[in-house]
Amino acid sequence: MAKRIAVFGEVMMRLQVPGYDLLSQASSLNHSFSGTGVNVGSALARFGHTSYLVTTLPVNSVGDAATAYVRKLGLTTTFTMRGGQYVGMYFLENGFGARPSRVTYSNRLESSFNTAPEGTYDYDAIAEQADVVHFCGITLAMNDSVRLHMKSLAKAVKARGGTVVFDCNYRPSLWGADGYEKAKPHYEEMLQLADIVMMNEKDAMFILGMHTGKETRSEQLADLIPAVASQYGIKIAAGTHRSINGDNTHSLQGFIYKNQNFAFSKKLTFSVYDRIGAGDAYTSGIVHGELSGFSPEKTVEFAAAAGMLAHTIVGDTPMSSESEILRAMTEAVGDVER
Repeated sequence: MAKRIAVFGEVMMRLQVPGYDLLSQASSLNHSFSGTGVNVGSALARFGHTSYLVTTLPVNSVGDAATAYVRKLGLTTTFTMRGGQYVGMYFLENGFGARPSRVTYSNRLESSFNTAPEGTYDYDAIAEQADVVHFCGITLAMNDSVRLHMKSLAKAVKARGGTVVFDCNYRPSLWGADGYEKAKPHYEEMLQLADIVMMNEKDAMFILGMHTGKETRSEQLADLIPAVASQYGIKIAAGTHRSINGDNTHSLQGFIYKNQNFAFSKKLTFSVYDRIGAGDAYTSGIVHGELSGFSPEKTVEFAAAAGMLAHTIVGDTPMSSESEILRAMTEAVGDVER
């Protein structure tokens, strides 16, 4: 059954170097607009849900372009505010072989979203419209004002019986020195509000400071995720384990923890065309599976297939339909589809 989903987060301009050139070599850049909220919300809209983008964009032609772009992705902009002067940007250089892709941020802290003052958003009005609200740890890292918006909106949705989704997505570069210590109280507050959490055992160990005597990742996962779910009252925890193979293919296995049991996807191995945003595709698959009443086993297979397909499409934003993902779960990769 289709649901109404609010996604809170910054809209960023992606400036991509063509091909595999370095930024220092390029004479042109391709631009688009993205962000975790944009990616998750547009994927869920593609699955048939209504997605409201909660953000702030500048009152200028760049803000107009960003608004038009996210509308084309199927996002509803009822709660997209206008104010300030800037959109945060990032430059993407595509990696090749041993050279990884590189992202360089510009003007992010001065963006309209990150400088939106108190009173910008009507939390109660959003909560009246939203069955689900999604947040990301990248947004949590920005500043105290943004964190206040996040927590206030989460509490408003929670008070009306809605579902809170939180993706831990810890980025060391955004938190700076002593980042784990700074981040921990904010993560704990969001985890206490969240119903569905995207995380793995590393988040439990490094952000929350939890300890385990287990050595392998799978054993650590089995030990720590149930403890996190119990301590913070989380209904569902989900995430992935990724490995990069010698031939530059990637392998991905998803997991979901629900009702005190784990379910795992098959390990999927694939070539990578564009990795940015693939985690958001996985998140959208988990949320859609839960909202649609899929079994945990089907949900995690659906999410893993969504993540795999996102690696094959240029741009941050997942573009696969539900039917395409369901087909990828059951069919081998073939030749031209006719």
